[in-house]
Amino acid sequence: MTRSLGPTDFAAPIHDRWFADYVTGAQYEYGHLDVDEEEILRFAKEFDPQPIHTDPGFALHGPFGGIIASGWHTAGLAMRLLADHYLSRAASLASPGVDELRWQVPLRPGDRVHLRATVLDTRLSRSKPDRGMVVTQVELLNQDGGVPIAFRAMNLLAVRPGRRSPAGSA
Repeated sequence: MTRSLGPTDFAAPIHDRWFADYVTGAQYEYGHLDVDEEEILRFAKEFDPQPIHTDPGFALHGPFGGIIASGWHTAGLAMRLLADHYLSRAASLASPGVDELRWQVPLRPGDRVHLRATVLDTRLSRSKPDRGMVVTQVELLNQDGGVPIAFRAMNLLAVRPGRRSPAGSA
């Protein structure tokens, strides 16, 4: 079970969080998830069967000196933490995509990772005022402060029914 890692968290719980609850500049950290070799091998064998992810002998002599997780496995871990802690269960509508996805350091067996989410921008939709866009800088950090994955996520979130978004939050 992962948890909030700092004194700052949303005032509203995840099941009652709406567009206006995401404030530009706010930063949240959640975690931890522990990564083991069996999990890395299982994911890679099914979804990314490259030898640096599936063959410990090959990987030992490869560019990373051992098995590393698939970048898509790393993305899945970040998504798990986002879904568990950050994305509203009441108002999350969809995501039109992510930008600037980078795998900066390999994710290895034994790593312990946590999520940092920083709200970069919020804007109310002009054509559909019942929703807004939240842009978030997402970083998955390992125990050494390395960043196995970073990206900018865009999420459409509903405005609380019966309320307009407060001035200045969009």
